[in-house]
Amino acid sequence: MSKLALPQVSLIFVLAGSIAVGWRPLVETLGLALRDDQYTHILLILPVSMALIFFEWPLLRPMFALEVRAGCILLGMAGFFTGLAYLRSSLPSDLRLSIAMFALVLWWIGAFVLCLGLRATRSLLFPLCFLFWIVPLPQTVVAGIVNLLQQGSAWIADALFAAAGVPVAKDGVMLTIPGLTVEVAQECSSIRSSSMLLVTTMVLAQLMLRSPWRKVLVIAVAILLSVAKNGLRIFTIAMLGTRVDPGYLTGRLHHQGGVVFFTIALVVVFILIWILKRGEGEAVQAAALHPVSPTDG
Repeated sequence: MSKLALPQVSLIFVLAGSIAVGWRPLVETLGLALRDDQYTHILLILPVSMALIFFEWPLLRPMFALEVRAGCILLGMAGFFTGLAYLRSSLPSDLRLSIAMFALVLWWIGAFVLCLGLRATRSLLFPLCFLFWIVPLPQTVVAGIVNLLQQGSAWIADALFAAAGVPVAKDGVMLTIPGLTVEVAQECSSIRSSSMLLVTTMVLAQLMLRSPWRKVLVIAVAILLSVAKNGLRIFTIAMLGTRVDPGYLTGRLHHQGGVVFFTIALVVVFILIWILKRGEGEAVQAAALHPVSPTDG
């Protein structure tokens, strides 16, 4: 077996061991993603991470090196969390699933460190850490996020009504305008499209930008847009329903229009990334034209 093939074969065996131990929570998580809209984004994570690793793989071969100490520490931590998930039957089932999936992802990262080394793993840091998105959040955490989305959406819609000169009264997640009272219910929190927007933005920022602060900026804007787009949706449907046709309140735009406002938010993300990417290019050109001398300053 060649020197280059050995790390890859070792990695396959260690990953196969993780699947043998953790197949049950993995299958349960995929089933949850298929039947619950709040976890749909999980279906994207493994294919995206595998694709990013695949494209980086040829560049990593010269970096392969065994890293026993750090790899075994991560695998040991993964084993601890696995034991916690399986042995603590008193924990709620959704929390045990979260812990088991966290342990599985930690095992995968530990396998890469053990078999390929820290240098190669560092080059794959984004796709490996991106795998933590497949960890399903416990229902208490999801409920908190949904509540924040409800409150934020109601606040944005309230601000849009005020800006449009429409009299509006806000009481928590209830909005009252002439001829209509709107409740931003849990089903209208748009957690599914918000998760998809954030996941998509992270991948686009990673692929198209180099500067860490620019990536963080784009992700922060995506978080704000995930709330703003839903507030805009509430405002738009309410205005059309009270000013144009009451059918908009129960029509397709109400039930299936989320993709329209998701697309609007995604276009804003694309524009921001394009602007930031141009800024990176100009900064590189400026640095090439005016290199800093060691004696400067």
